[in-house]
Amino acid sequence: MIEVLIADDHPLFREALVNVVAQVGADHRCLEACSLDETVALARARPTLDVILLDLMMPGMDGFAGLTVLRREAPGIPVVVVSASSNRTTVLEAMEHGAVGFITKTTPRKLMVEALRQILQGAVYLPPDVMRDIGSESSGRQDATTAVSPEAMAMLTRKQLQVLERLAQGESNKEIARALSLAEPTVKAHVSAILRKFNVRSRAQAMIAAANFNRTTEPKPERAPPRKEDR
Repeated sequence: MIEVLIADDHPLFREALVNVVAQVGADHRCLEACSLDETVALARARPTLDVILLDLMMPGMDGFAGLTVLRREAPGIPVVVVSASSNRTTVLEAMEHGAVGFITKTTPRKLMVEALRQILQGAVYLPPDVMRDIGSESSGRQDATTAVSPEAMAMLTRKQLQVLERLAQGESNKEIARALSLAEPTVKAHVSAILRKFNVRSRAQAMIAAANFNRTTEPKPERAPPRKEDR
């Protein structure tokens, strides 16, 4: 059974998310909260929750301070921020504070269903435009969480680099295992090693760091030699 805690102070949007969860799996249960205090109490009472869908603006949250409290009180439950904001800085900061995904409230329902399905399978989900622009100057962020040094990258084994490449695309351990013909426990061990070498706490942060490294170190395309008739 899929058990999801929907934490949002707007009843109509909670109802919309209940419908999204129902489309992810017929065997599901949704709990609802409309404040940070209620969310923390339910998370403590049900530590086996599959995921918490969290609104940053509901009473008691105080932005990312509330997310920090929730991650501290229920560290074993994945948290996905569901927000009206689609600002890149907000998305990346949510990842820094321990979220495993970020879904904007304007996301079409079909895409929301797919995003939640990916997250429940262990993948990371970010808005597509943010995924494309991670590490670009427009994000305005170049800190230890969104960047990885060449020295840290050089510490990875060849197989870990292959795992990282797919991790940077937001794939789950199961998807990576299938693509690389590895056992899931082996993939999990590689991911743990990557997190340790990058000095980050979550696969979301590793994904952002890898994407930023790829963007900032991408070689410039070589200019094609002039054609004979152009000489």
